[in-house]
Amino acid sequence: MARLLPREGKFFDYFNQHADLAAQAALELQALLADLSQLDRRSRAIEKNEKMADQITHHTVQLLHQTFITPLDRDEIHQLITSMDDVLDLMEDIAQCLFLYDVRAVTVEAQKLAEICVSCTGLVKDAVGKLENMEHADAILRICGEIDRLETEADHVFRAALAKLFREEPDAREIIKLKEVYQLLEAVTDKCEDVANVIEGIVLENA
Repeated sequence: MARLLPREGKFFDYFNQHADLAAQAALELQALLADLSQLDRRSRAIEKNEKMADQITHHTVQLLHQTFITPLDRDEIHQLITSMDDVLDLMEDIAQCLFLYDVRAVTVEAQKLAEICVSCTGLVKDAVGKLENMEHADAILRICGEIDRLETEADHVFRAALAKLFREEPDAREIIKLKEVYQLLEAVTDKCEDVANVIEGIVLENA
């Protein structure tokens, strides 16, 4: 009987909208780290994306409670949208950190981490966009594998950046500031990997 009842497909629309906002925010973050003089404008753009994503998360959870038959397991839907939301929360945290700590300059390592964040969020968007059709299962799993690879790359960049920072930066205040920025940027890639892991689980269970 359950197979004959209509399934709510709007969840995938919400996933796609959310992933698109994260990808946009990552581009804003990358542009911000390339030119800190744009802090106010870029921060507002990131905050706007984060607030819009919060609304999508709220709508998704609300729809989850109202839907009798969901296209995916309920826990999977909740895990996916909340882990995606974590990514945007962290990007907003980075913009706020740059303002609160009055960061005047960032390193090439921070910019490299931001570049990896752009790649990771773009791949999350690609994977989420294919999720509605399990005929794309192999492609989705390949994308998730690439996200895992990028997260490992971000780990290497992060560790090298910290080592260089503690060896070469004489100002303890700058060390504190940049260490926090590095940690938050690397955390974005960690959260993207978390999203990829959720997606992998969905694919393996439903394909």
